[in-house]
Amino acid sequence: MRVAVITVSDRASRGEYEDRSGPALEEVLSELAPGITVAREVVADERDSILAALERHTDCDWIFTTGGTGPAPRDVTPQATETFIDRPLPGLAELLRRESLAETPFAVFSRATAGMRGTTYVVNAPGSVKAARLCARVFAPLLEHGKKMARGEGH
Repeated sequence: MRVAVITVSDRASRGEYEDRSGPALEEVLSELAPGITVAREVVADERDSILAALERHTDCDWIFTTGGTGPAPRDVTPQATETFIDRPLPGLAELLRRESLAETPFAVFSRATAGMRGTTYVVNAPGSVKAARLCARVFAPLLEHGKKMARGEGH
């Protein structure tokens, strides 16, 4: 199982801030889904940078982004993701939002989206460490079944 974690952050991409959400998501996924291979990178809050990163990881079964999902002017991860995917899966984003609301009322500001391009799933997660860990806990049990479904292997 190949997974990519893409952190979307202007400051982290410039080296001004240490990316902590990407490593947190990877750590929990690796703990809960042993045997996965994780590729990780950090890009700026720029539509073209996000799209290029998503393109680089189309060989993965799942791509998780962290950051850029709120209402701030520079938060463009959902727009880039919507351009990239060919099939939206709103239930995945709704699941994450529902679980996040149990932790914080600020989850209502999430514009995160999810979908597929070919057989690759793409899920947007918020950029906080706490939210990245939550995302990993929510999705780890879904990885293998989702991969099989994407490949037409059924149940």
